[in-house]
Amino acid sequence: MNILETITAKRAAADHQYTVQELEKKIENLPLPRSFAEAFRNGNISVIAELKKASPSKGLIRPDFHPEILAPMLENAGAAALSVLTEPEYFLGSLDYLEQVHKLVKLPLLRKDFITQEIQILEARAAGASAVLLIAAVLSAEKFRSLHRFAKSIGLDVLCESHSREEIGMLAENGAEIIGVNARNLKDFHVSQDVVLENLSEIPSGIIRIAESGIRNREDIRTLRQAGADGFLIGEALMRESDPGAKLREFLA
Repeated sequence: MNILETITAKRAAADHQYTVQELEKKIENLPLPRSFAEAFRNGNISVIAELKKASPSKGLIRPDFHPEILAPMLENAGAAALSVLTEPEYFLGSLDYLEQVHKLVKLPLLRKDFITQEIQILEARAAGASAVLLIAAVLSAEKFRSLHRFAKSIGLDVLCESHSREEIGMLAENGAEIIGVNARNLKDFHVSQDVVLENLSEIPSGIIRIAESGIRNREDIRTLRQAGADGFLIGEALMRESDPGAKLREFLA
């Protein structure tokens, strides 16, 4: 198996702290989440700032990883939303980080993980997420459609991730409202902005377009925006900085 399949299989087999019934009870009386989709409909440069401690390809990215400091810093610097890694082995993430951040900021939050089960979506809602990530490369059209419908039914938006024209077509045909094109191929972790530039235009009109990964500077933002991006997911370029808030302001200047 490639690394994407390996991580996805491990996440599907992982234990869960709560049962489906317990999670359903936990979310019963929760207020509706902040809208993730609305963060990209104002015409501004809308950045999803990602809280990421490590990755399979780069190893440890930020040793001094403190979400309670980073999240308010990035909110104050102008992030439109935050992405929180919750995969524990390869990205050193945690659902606890998501819960912690939810209590500290007013921004919409994305649970960034390898999701193939409804229980993972319930966990995201209970922890304070506004949206979940669904990756086309690991889901059949039928499975994607089912998980997307379930997420929407409990008040969550869905960032639908693609890496090719074929995946974009599958997502668009099955209800996707927000489609991201990832510059990083999750099968081998090779990064190419050309993939994003070539495929953003394949996303049908009316669907929010997100450019993901490999964004290094303001010039990348400008180029991707001209190609049709409504939002930009930036992680490593922020997390490697001593002052991620200052770096984000550079992107937004």
